[in-house]
Amino acid sequence: MRLIELYRVLLIFPFKNRVKCMENKSDTRAPMILLEDVELKLESEAGFVNILKGINLEITDGETVSVVGPSGSGKTSMMMLIGGLERQTGGSINVAGNDLEKLDEDGLARFRRDNVGIVFQNFHLVPTMSALENVAIPVELAGLDNPFDRAASALSSVDLDHRAAHYPSQLSGGEQQRVALARAIVAGPRLLLADEPTGNLDGATGETVMNLLFQLRTDHNATLLLITHNPALAERCGRIISLNDGLISSDEVIT
Repeated sequence: MRLIELYRVLLIFPFKNRVKCMENKSDTRAPMILLEDVELKLESEAGFVNILKGINLEITDGETVSVVGPSGSGKTSMMMLIGGLERQTGGSINVAGNDLEKLDEDGLARFRRDNVGIVFQNFHLVPTMSALENVAIPVELAGLDNPFDRAASALSSVDLDHRAAHYPSQLSGGEQQRVALARAIVAGPRLLLADEPTGNLDGATGETVMNLLFQLRTDHNATLLLITHNPALAERCGRIISLNDGLISSDEVIT
């Protein structure tokens, strides 16, 4: 229970309020993400603010998609909606066959547990747990056998098996993000969401982390949705979506 409860408190509920990619085959593969007329309005002291203004988007299973746009354009908000960490105020969202509007908070937590791996800019590791314990959390939540064996294997996949007993404060920024990557993929998610995963890292470390992210995505055949301000990084994906002022301004397939 210790792993499960800490994960729910520290990694799920705080968000309630608030290698080249594989070729895309959108004509033959089933939708992983389907957004129809999605709107998001948040209340501020000045009244309601329109964050997303009617987003229509389809991402098929296995695609790799980057989302770019200026700060405040709605990129992170859209990802939070797709991950079930925020509720839309209009339209419909279907992810991995789940109509998110029909799920209560426990249902959304189970949806994330069973389908989604998330990597944030700020790592969000549990500070009182070792790297191994942090990675084991999703395995515990999913009720899979041998959580620590699976976690050890995931840490090995990001070349951190020798740091398994270390706590986040004993790890560098790059090492913490690699632990976060291992945690994101350990339970075999169908969808990987990455929000500026190199934002707090230097160039060389960021490149190492991104190479691992793309390799892990390929190894697990997961759909990837990546938010980035880096044009070169965006072009590693098979598709680039640009957001401006809460609307999709362009949707380009990379050949």
